[in-house]
Amino acid sequence: MYVFFEEDGGFKVGTILADNTTSFQVETLHGKRAKIKANNVLFQFKEPALSGFLEAAHQVADNIDLSFLWEASGAEEFDFQSLGQDYFGHTLSATESAGLLMRLHSAPMYFYKKGKGRYKPAPAESLKAALASEERKRKQAELLARYVSELSAGTLPAEFPPHLPMLLYAPEKNALEFKALEQAAAATNLRPLHLLEKCGAIPSSHDYHLQRFLREWFPEGPGFTTTATCVPPTDLPLAEVSAFSIDDETTTEIDDAFSLVKLDNGDYRLGIHIAAPALGITPNSDLDTIARKRLSTVYMPGNKITMLPDSAVEVFTLKEGAACPALSLYLTLAPDYSVRAQETILERVTIAANLRHEQLEPLFNQTTLGNGVDYRYREQLEWLWHFANHLEAGRGVKEGGRSLIPEYQFKFESDRVRIIHRVRGTPIDKVVAELMILANSRWADWLAENKVTAIYRAQDKGKTRMTTQPLPHQGLGVERYVWSSSPLRRYIDLLNQRQLIALVTGDTPVYGTKDEALDSAMYAFEQTYEAYNDFQRNMEKYWGLRYLLQEGITEVTATVIRENLVRFESLPLVTKAVAVPELAGGTRVTLVLRDIDPLALELTCVFASTV
Repeated sequence: MYVFFEEDGGFKVGTILADNTTSFQVETLHGKRAKIKANNVLFQFKEPALSGFLEAAHQVADNIDLSFLWEASGAEEFDFQSLGQDYFGHTLSATESAGLLMRLHSAPMYFYKKGKGRYKPAPAESLKAALASEERKRKQAELLARYVSELSAGTLPAEFPPHLPMLLYAPEKNALEFKALEQAAAATNLRPLHLLEKCGAIPSSHDYHLQRFLREWFPEGPGFTTTATCVPPTDLPLAEVSAFSIDDETTTEIDDAFSLVKLDNGDYRLGIHIAAPALGITPNSDLDTIARKRLSTVYMPGNKITMLPDSAVEVFTLKEGAACPALSLYLTLAPDYSVRAQETILERVTIAANLRHEQLEPLFNQTTLGNGVDYRYREQLEWLWHFANHLEAGRGVKEGGRSLIPEYQFKFESDRVRIIHRVRGTPIDKVVAELMILANSRWADWLAENKVTAIYRAQDKGKTRMTTQPLPHQGLGVERYVWSSSPLRRYIDLLNQRQLIALVTGDTPVYGTKDEALDSAMYAFEQTYEAYNDFQRNMEKYWGLRYLLQEGITEVTATVIRENLVRFESLPLVTKAVAVPELAGGTRVTLVLRDIDPLALELTCVFASTV
């Protein structure tokens, strides 16, 4: 005697060795003995023999018309044998019984299992929905297979372009296109990003990095849609001095300028003049909303995204030949540089010149200082350089004590890049930096002494943060420090300028203690500013890698920072190197380069030797 039984979700047959009422001892086709529960036995039979039984049952199941079987089953729950008798038109053989059960079991969309050997037909609407779903899955599987095939062959499927933003910047793991990309990448042993590039989906690696940044921080695009304008005040007094600015040739938002007048008694009157957009951009105006949203100008090699539209910048930038609104800090200085008097004035300042680094630096540098070389503003610049050294020493930094920091300028000609190395910390840089520190620290003291709320920059134990508390900045060696000298480029400076103007005019400050607008702007600025700086560093790295490929450079000199972290000497690249022995920081080494990848912003650097 034989049994047909269900086990582990499948059907099996066996020879009965013992019937224990609630269970059977059986021997399977392969000679294995097993104990099975009586409830799992669907029927017993004497013939045919077990050899070939399951194969014959599968053949019966394959020949059953599922749709006709469902139509013949009615609407109520049924026993498989009664349905089988209606379907086959006679009492079922063991083979037919097994085949019918197999067919019923394999079609859960058509028949719901209700018990041992019992089923219920699916309602017509449910079956229709299930079949439609199954058809969709089938078509999706076919589509997925085609996508994988085309991608693996280096062809972008015609349906992919609308989905590229998702695939490149915000992958949806359940999307069919993403699944196809993953499978094709695995099949071709490529990263998904590189596979898309191979398929022509990334025509510009530069634009790929730019768009990644813009999607997150400028989802509406980097341009300005507003037509808002601002009008400069016309009732400001005209300063008796003329001033000059010092910036690189790409600067359009000129925030600061300087004037220097020698007085009859031998003293000097130094003017630090800061553009005053706070006079025209009122809180919660359209332009203020734009600046509050952007928080800072974004810099990148060869381009920038300004905080304010050109219409506002043009009104307040300290442009050569114009009398520009300015917040001016005047210091009267004795010959020993001690401060005899200080005042802050709102005025219009005539800008006599916009000096540019590129033209000024060959004339005003460490080599030419004091050797009689003549150039525009030589006397003022040399005096300011000596004064800057005095200021630097007064902050606890010895003259020449700071190592000169490398700086890089990127010049573009068509699709080629030139990277120009310059040393930051030259006389030009020192003059500008020290005068900005002077203005920002003096104004910070003024705000704190008058208990006017402001956003300060504080540093303690090497950690710099923004705070509304007037705390010391240890790194700069000053008791208090605010950002207020770049109001065209940083929103924090614009906020602080509003507070300074209130002090000058005697009006009530715009922002009070624990002002929500001030606090929220401060917290948002720190996150945003860091993201902007990260983007700038990434784009400098990108163009550095492009330059290595462009010039065919395979070996460079670098300096060990610590352990295996190195800084290239000729490019703005800091990276980890392979196989670096234990070396002291500052050791110069030669590195061999390979696998330079501007798209992934990666390269492999292998230690070759010390220099």
